[in-house]
Amino acid sequence: MGQSDTISIIIPVLYEASIINRTIGGILNLPYDGKLEIIVVDGSPDGETLNAIGKNDIKKVISPKGRSYQMNRGALDAHGEILLFLHADTELPADALKTISLVMGKREFVGGAFDLGIESEKPVFRLIEMAASFRSRVTRVPYGDQAIFVQKEYFLSSGGFREMPLMEDVEFMKRIRKAADKIYIVPEKVKTSSRRWEKEGILCCTLRNWLLITLYSAGVPPDRLAALYRSNFK
Repeated sequence: MGQSDTISIIIPVLYEASIINRTIGGILNLPYDGKLEIIVVDGSPDGETLNAIGKNDIKKVISPKGRSYQMNRGALDAHGEILLFLHADTELPADALKTISLVMGKREFVGGAFDLGIESEKPVFRLIEMAASFRSRVTRVPYGDQAIFVQKEYFLSSGGFREMPLMEDVEFMKRIRKAADKIYIVPEKVKTSSRRWEKEGILCCTLRNWLLITLYSAGVPPDRLAALYRSNFK
């Protein structure tokens, strides 16, 4: 693998018409000598977000709702040697594509992710970022909002994301760790929107995330966690 690699960027969306063109524009402005494929996978049956896309060369896919279903569907449609799973409200750092290609050129790594950055000037978010950076390096389990990337062949041969209502990113990364395969945490930060923290309350959102991860690690099934999330945090 090297700078001639095709990177397929898979963006699962649900009612993201207001931001999808900004997301795509940001990707297309990144420097990269290889080929790039952008796949937007809409969990809405009417394709509300897909209909808002202004570019013609974007692959548009309808899928059953659910991030794991949508990302798996996008992976099946991808032509790239490298898959990058990107949330619609997350911005990649300037050299992201070059960095991914260089990392994946080192055959010792099957995938990786970036450090977490949050788009806000509030100091409390710097603490959340530092905690996420520490956790990722200690546990080797980055989350989906850190822009996970992986060899396509490895992803498909390992079964992709387990189709579950949440925690699909955690489950996949734990599977990689259990197999003793290596991932690389890129020190550059993605910049993800602070909207969910601002909407739910910074403390509430952070504690909720910790609670769900703790319960999942303790063996609580994802279906029960999803029901808990819907009944208490929606």
